[in-house]
Amino acid sequence: MEEPFFLVSLFSPITDLFTAVLTALYSILEKFGVGSYGLAIIILTVIIKTLLYPLTKKQIESMKGMQEIAPKLKKLQEKHKDNPQLLQQKMLQLYQEAGVNPLAGCLPMLIQMPILMAMYYTFFSFDYGGSAPSFLWVPNLSETDPLYILPLLAAGTTFLMQKISTVEVNQQTKIMMIFFPLFMGFISINLPAGLVLYWTTQNVVQIIQQLLIYRNKNSNSEKEKA
Repeated sequence: MEEPFFLVSLFSPITDLFTAVLTALYSILEKFGVGSYGLAIIILTVIIKTLLYPLTKKQIESMKGMQEIAPKLKKLQEKHKDNPQLLQQKMLQLYQEAGVNPLAGCLPMLIQMPILMAMYYTFFSFDYGGSAPSFLWVPNLSETDPLYILPLLAAGTTFLMQKISTVEVNQQTKIMMIFFPLFMGFISINLPAGLVLYWTTQNVVQIIQQLLIYRNKNSNSEKEKA
């Protein structure tokens, strides 16, 4: 399906940059005798996720903090449901005590959205040129994965990423944890393998970053208690 022209043109400056970097990475790898667009995609994704790490860290910490105070927030809403003004005051007090800003996770997400969209357009329309760009079991990264391994990996890593980042698991959360990975796996079946490889690599890097953030947070908490 052809994308709206205004969206393509809107992200074209960033898309052109990613295309140039991806091409340069392939050329560098080729000089070392390992010319592979698949490996170039993985390296580019790791570079971008590393550059975005400060924003990712802020977003994850905010999301984690909001999940941890969710039960207390729910009690306040039930207790003061007939007094909106008092409820607002109590909620602000809870945020201050927990050191959480409910809007803190929004800004990093908004900043990252143009980059994520540009990555999507880059890999969806990338012209590999020459012969079919194969990678491991995939004969052509510009076409779908014939063995459906990448869609399965995309679904699996999406599920794992959600599971690691979720503190409170209610019925709605359980449904989303099942539905969203299945949805990602389903749409990945019809997407170019290069784009699905990018998404899977991004998930893996995000999982590693989340584990590092949580480990550092737990380590700091233990030091404060000591």
